[in-house]
Amino acid sequence: MYNKGLIKLFAFLFGIVSIYQLSYTFISSKIENEAATYAASKISESDKDFASKREALEIKYLDSIGSESVFGFTSYNEAKKKELNKGLDLKGGINVTLQIKIKDILSGLANNTKNPVFLKSLEDADEASKSSDKTYVDLFFEAFDANKGDTKLASPDIFFTKSLSEEIKTMDASDEQVKSIIRKKIDESVESAFEVLRERIDGFGVTQPNIQREGTSGRILVELPGAKDKARAQELLSSTAQLEFWETYPKNDPNVMQFINAANEKLRSLVDTKTATAEDTESKPESEIDSLLSDVTQDSLDVASQINPLGDLIKGIPNSFAVAEFAIKDTAKVNEYLNMPEIKRLIPNAIQHVKFAWERPSKGSEVVGLFALKGNRDNTPKMSGDVVSAARAQFDQFNRPAVGMDMNVKGAKQWQKFTSEVNLNQTGIAVVLDNRVYTAPGCSVVGGISGGSTEISGDFTITETKDIANVLRAGKLPARADIIQSEVVGPSLGHESINSGLMSFLIAMALVLVWMIFYYGKAGVAADIALLLNILLIFGVLVSLDAVLTLPGIAGIVLTIGMSVDANVLIFERIKEELAKGKGQSLAISDGFGNALSSILDANITTGLTAIILFIFGSGPIKGFATTLLIGIATSLFTAIFVTRLFIEGYTGAKGKVLEFCTGLTRNLFKNLSINFLKKRKIAYIFSGALIVIALFSLLTTGLQQGVDFVGGRTYQVRFDQSVNTSEISSNLTEVFGSGTNVKTFGEDNQIMITTSYKVDSEDIAVDEEIQEKLFTSLQSLLPSGLTIEEFNNGGTEDVSIGILKSKKVGPTIADDIKKNAVWAILGSLFVVFLYILFRFRKWQFSLGAVVAVFHDVLVVLGVFSLLGKVMPFNMEIDQAFIAAILTVIGYSLNDTVVVFDRIREIVKERGWSSGDNVGLALNSTLSRTLNTSLTTLVVLLAIFIFGGESLRGFMFAMIIGVIVGTYSSLFIATPVMFDTLKKRIQSGKEDVVVEDKE
Repeated sequence: MYNKGLIKLFAFLFGIVSIYQLSYTFISSKIENEAATYAASKISESDKDFASKREALEIKYLDSIGSESVFGFTSYNEAKKKELNKGLDLKGGINVTLQIKIKDILSGLANNTKNPVFLKSLEDADEASKSSDKTYVDLFFEAFDANKGDTKLASPDIFFTKSLSEEIKTMDASDEQVKSIIRKKIDESVESAFEVLRERIDGFGVTQPNIQREGTSGRILVELPGAKDKARAQELLSSTAQLEFWETYPKNDPNVMQFINAANEKLRSLVDTKTATAEDTESKPESEIDSLLSDVTQDSLDVASQINPLGDLIKGIPNSFAVAEFAIKDTAKVNEYLNMPEIKRLIPNAIQHVKFAWERPSKGSEVVGLFALKGNRDNTPKMSGDVVSAARAQFDQFNRPAVGMDMNVKGAKQWQKFTSEVNLNQTGIAVVLDNRVYTAPGCSVVGGISGGSTEISGDFTITETKDIANVLRAGKLPARADIIQSEVVGPSLGHESINSGLMSFLIAMALVLVWMIFYYGKAGVAADIALLLNILLIFGVLVSLDAVLTLPGIAGIVLTIGMSVDANVLIFERIKEELAKGKGQSLAISDGFGNALSSILDANITTGLTAIILFIFGSGPIKGFATTLLIGIATSLFTAIFVTRLFIEGYTGAKGKVLEFCTGLTRNLFKNLSINFLKKRKIAYIFSGALIVIALFSLLTTGLQQGVDFVGGRTYQVRFDQSVNTSEISSNLTEVFGSGTNVKTFGEDNQIMITTSYKVDSEDIAVDEEIQEKLFTSLQSLLPSGLTIEEFNNGGTEDVSIGILKSKKVGPTIADDIKKNAVWAILGSLFVVFLYILFRFRKWQFSLGAVVAVFHDVLVVLGVFSLLGKVMPFNMEIDQAFIAAILTVIGYSLNDTVVVFDRIREIVKERGWSSGDNVGLALNSTLSRTLNTSLTTLVVLLAIFIFGGESLRGFMFAMIIGVIVGTYSSLFIATPVMFDTLKKRIQSGKEDVVVEDKE
């Protein structure tokens, strides 16, 4: 090998750089462990709320030493920024996909027009978006073209507006010109939303957040590793920051009271009421209902002696400008009542434009106030938040957390006029952010508040004031952002995943290292050293690229171990063949590496192609798997081809020692094999045909268990401190959430996975809160006494992992997209590999044999999952991870097949086909490599399957089945199909050399 010095230099430099990059991870972890130890020594577990106190003390400790020098070249703060990024499944945290409502942007650009063609086109686009993967704006334009008649996009009541006058200069502009302008405006709006969200996230307080746009779909992916407060994160991301100032009606306004009373009376005839329970009577003293619903008219009924559909929901009368207080859980019912057409008709003329809005509930409160705001014909507030020029967290005169705001000159004048009117009318100023009343004070300053500075105060925490100020400072989103997909992983589950992932990694490493020494002796030691360097390089590259390590990513690294071993096995087997021919050791080593290179490159390129497709079509953890696989392929090639050779040639050359590439136990394994694979192909065809028929029958009758990734819905991984009966839980939850709710054991018998499609179409955060509350109520009898709903939602306490450890939501729209991407990923990988094999082997028969074998493998794996889906004691749902497994199986199967084909090409080139005899010779000569690699890979996969954690078991099971079937198909399906499709004259041996080699 030439340039040994250069290879040594590169290997040394790559290793040093990788160690340097990883040093930041070790430093940050060491300091954080010291902080945790310090906090534990200061705060005892017997202290009340010790977990949160320890966390606060840890943060304070890290802040105090964050800038101090560590080892003379870094600090904790710098190391934290450069450490290895851990994904949500390893660190815990929140991952959401936001869909910017393009419909809202279009309406805004058209100045909220009422043009019937425009509105009809929006409706049609809404409907089409449910089954199409086109962007919303394209669907809108298609619908407009179908509906427009003589209407043009540049019409004055559509897009020829004042706000677009700079771009659309005339009504004569063509529709195509306007479409181009609107697309540009929408892209600018989405980019604006992206920047607004980035600024909000920067103020959220998590390390290494990730935010990225997904093409032109209007979707934005946000990952917040380590974030624990799900509600806070969701509110921060989805709120549009639409700040408004409304005037309330005076306290106990007679017109408002008259409407409430009339609504209650009317509802008696509209609602099928039930007899009030004793509990209801106790929770609402007579005086509260009487004071609200009586005295309005002389003939009012005695409400204390009757059932009141609306009145019975009232929990009290606040000492504020709110109309009444209701239980938070009853707000949806009150909204339903107030939005009934029959009820709306009862609104008195004096308050005909009234707007009802709910108070923002304070933390821990079970009731919330309902405000009546003074509206107008256009439903616009007295003032909007656009006039706010600055916002900050501060403390009010009573030392309570508050939000301070400064207004521009225009806003200051409006504010003084508004507050003056409020003072005269004895009404309140409702500060409304995203349709929730944050506070509603009165104004005692005669003549109004001048200067433009104001303060929002209420029952806030310091964190809440920081978030509100952060949102206002960053600006408002140009349109509503709906959370269409979300995943929340609790920190305790992330810690468990790290432990299980590390365990599986170390066990797999140990098994492979020992096996290589057992099988190849001293040559195996050289391969092991190269393998260890390979792992170091993979982690170093991950840190350098700022990539994210996930649990599937660890699986990808462990799989890379198998691939690295495969390259060394190919090389060592070829060297053994050259030695068997009588060549000298030096020449045998050189020829062995040279002859194995073609097979190694072909095998890694085919696997790499499937990994690239997986990276393109996958998302989240699956991208992590593809990333580590791609990095692993590159580093494996370098270490196997160059580093291993350095050690081997160094041992045999400099020291002049003999290297046998085997041990006493493995010396004669797989020697002198003469299995006639082609003669057994009919048996293989019958066997495989039977497998495929069974698989297809099961797929058509039983089908597959599709996860929420493909059908939409919500899943919750819940852990208890005792064994539970899934049948009883399923029955109870079906009553609560309706049919389609599924409960099954997930791992141990004290852990379950709950799947439900309840209100899956709703993107409202309140629905998530509603479901979690219902889960807590339904499961409370099985939970430890004293466990609060907050602890249940956050996976228990620091020392006890109980409750929701992980949750995931996938909306129906994104579920359809995931399903389509999965199909395209599989078909795309098959097509690309077909072309690659055709290019490499110049015969379509080779491509056909490889693709048939892959189809065979995929169908068998799908059939196994269909047959055993409800039997196996682990999750076998079809989700994105399963698709990753299928694509990996495709890559592995092709890897195996390409190695076999490469040997067939080599032998046939030298000796001809000889009626298939030389095909059998090629298969027998690769059998040692095939079985060795398959066995090693299986050992690795079994280690992950057993020790890698529950969430990976279905993924690993698919891989294990795929490796077994892939090994079989490369020998008994791919090669026979290739041979049977060749021309008769080739099969008979009349045309010997048919495979060209232009290399």
